[in-house]
Amino acid sequence: MNFKNSNAARTTITRNVKDLEEQTGNLYESIVIISKRANQVSSELKEELSLKLQEFATTSDNLEEVFENREQIEISKFYERLPKPHAMAVQEMLEDNIYFRRVEEEQNDSAEK
Repeated sequence: MNFKNSNAARTTITRNVKDLEEQTGNLYESIVIISKRANQVSSELKEELSLKLQEFATTSDNLEEVFENREQIEISKFYERLPKPHAMAVQEMLEDNIYFRRVEEEQNDSAEK
């Protein structure tokens, strides 16, 4: 998923809970789905950032050689300016871009067969 082009808000905004409830019919279920997706987004962003910052890792442990790398700072600032993972997850839910399935329904369907 391309997080850089997310339509998610970068600031806190008020949401209508009815909009969040539409996908599942249950507000609490929607919140759980959003929470799980936010954790996925957070993990993906952290992994992506770590991979980019590994390029700048030094093998020497000399404290005198510590210097600020302009590219590293710019990469970090870029990720700091991205919308927060929970905002991305809420936006994905509102845009119907989150796939989820109900295990109970699958178990009932397989039991009926």
